[in-house]
Amino acid sequence: MTMKDSVALVTGASSGIGEATAERLASVGYRVCGTSRRGTRAGQRSLEMLPLDVTSDESVEAVVEEVIRRHGRIDLLVNNAGFSVGLAGDEETSVAQTQSIFDTNFFGTVRMTRAVVPHMRRRGVGRIINIGSALGFVPMPYNAVYSATKHAIEGYTESLDHELRTWGIRAVIVEPGVTKTRFEANVVEPDSKIDEYREIRAALTATWQEAFAKGDEPGAVADVVLRAATAARPKLRYPVGSVALLRVLRRFAPAGLMDSAIRRNLLLDAQTLPLPSVTPQ
Repeated sequence: MTMKDSVALVTGASSGIGEATAERLASVGYRVCGTSRRGTRAGQRSLEMLPLDVTSDESVEAVVEEVIRRHGRIDLLVNNAGFSVGLAGDEETSVAQTQSIFDTNFFGTVRMTRAVVPHMRRRGVGRIINIGSALGFVPMPYNAVYSATKHAIEGYTESLDHELRTWGIRAVIVEPGVTKTRFEANVVEPDSKIDEYREIRAALTATWQEAFAKGDEPGAVADVVLRAATAARPKLRYPVGSVALLRVLRRFAPAGLMDSAIRRNLLLDAQTLPLPSVTPQ
């Protein structure tokens, strides 16, 4: 099968990594259906845009069935939709808000995967790419919930890949680091703020915004997604840029050394806190 014969479904394609990925796939011949809560954007020509709420079973089923109706199949699913709570102490995020983040970032991925897999399984071919993060394998103090969703994506994808290989389907993870996206526009305020965290929140947020401005371009992530989508023998994980080095350090550096480095880089035992060297995508 050539890329021009292939159909890709990309969630969260209205901006940032999702948009860059959808356009990159379209540029090499994929027939791309992108999704967002807002649906079709005026002037968009390189891909089709469909409205989708990944937290709704009905919306997910409707989008998958519409793509099948239009194109007859789905060869590639890219699960990208997600959001985060702003940097804050874990106790500043309610259980309800925590559940809402998991409902999009993790269960949204599960919903999309379960809706698409039967179509791939019947054809005996397919690839699922889940957009993870460096925070899927390293801790991120003051962003614990978002980090937890990405850790969940790591475990889910690794187990899923073993299941789906039997049917000719592969599941892989792309792991961006700091990326120049409008992701911060999808960051919501913690709903249970505590005054004791106010200064920490302000310091981290200010430097976090600076880090986004210096991060990788979304196109760099899109290039890695394309490589993962077209690899004859795909790897389980595809780190982006400097994340590859961080993975090596996480694997081979002594746990105590990593722990000390995180606390030192974050100045967790000091009065003020700068941004860590690794932030969410």
